[in-house]
Amino acid sequence: MTTAARNEHVIEAEHLRCVYGEFTAVDDVSFAVRRGELYALLGTNGAGKTTTLETLEGHRRPASGTVRVMDADPGDRQAARPRMGIMLQESGFAADLTVAETLRLMGRLSGRSDDAGILLERVGLASKHDVRVGQLSGGEKRRLDFATAVYGRPELVFLDEPTTALDPAAREALWDHVTDLRADGVTVVLTTHYLEEAEQHADRIGMMHRGTLHHEGTLPELVAAFPSTIEFDIPRTSAPLPLEVTDVRGEQVSVRTEHLQRDLYRLLGWAAEHRVHLDHLQARSSSLADVFCELAADTAPTQEES
Repeated sequence: MTTAARNEHVIEAEHLRCVYGEFTAVDDVSFAVRRGELYALLGTNGAGKTTTLETLEGHRRPASGTVRVMDADPGDRQAARPRMGIMLQESGFAADLTVAETLRLMGRLSGRSDDAGILLERVGLASKHDVRVGQLSGGEKRRLDFATAVYGRPELVFLDEPTTALDPAAREALWDHVTDLRADGVTVVLTTHYLEEAEQHADRIGMMHRGTLHHEGTLPELVAAFPSTIEFDIPRTSAPLPLEVTDVRGEQVSVRTEHLQRDLYRLLGWAAEHRVHLDHLQARSSSLADVFCELAADTAPTQEES
């Protein structure tokens, strides 16, 4: 990789392999995250994304391959750790500390500084300043998780399922804050089971399954490889349909097509010609959920499981 390319990348993982005993959790995974982008790493249960994140964050050493974060070893507590913020699925804060004390502790551990009062106001915890962490609700603890991750505006932020347990208003506020961070050039790596969050916010998406990176690209690039769908009820006519039926469920017909506009035009022209009304007609392009479901449908055993 050239020096110019390295300067563009905050994260570089090459041929990453991670094992637990005889089980291979991550197998030959390579990808890079550009400076300032939001990269969503998604995957089915057991796909290896958590292990991948732990390696990028410096919590785990790979069995083989290389990882560079901000051109440093992610396990280097002086070179890399102070420049990254990490929001884990469960943080394990000390229950006896107050919210403000927890933030101040994060400042000492990271070496970063921030205005705790302003930050707590931004995440909706201003009134909880002196409340002990053990007395917070699940959603409030999640907002504190986020606040500790973005404290001091680190260059790189890992968000692991950031909106779990948040109500719609808190979820929107969190994404508003992420948007502000990105405007300042902060790089974000996201994992989430809410696919609509990745669709709405991610610049690029990596899809993991069974330890490997199966798909990567922008949302349009990912869904372009999957056909669109036209659905309607079986028409009451003996005239043959102009399109090849993919599936029939009860009264509903499904047609999968890579040429949605063209085939929809053909279908509507046929319906007009034969004076047929197409009940419950729907046409939709493929989505990230289609990509995800295609991966989830792959249940073939891996080498380690066979």
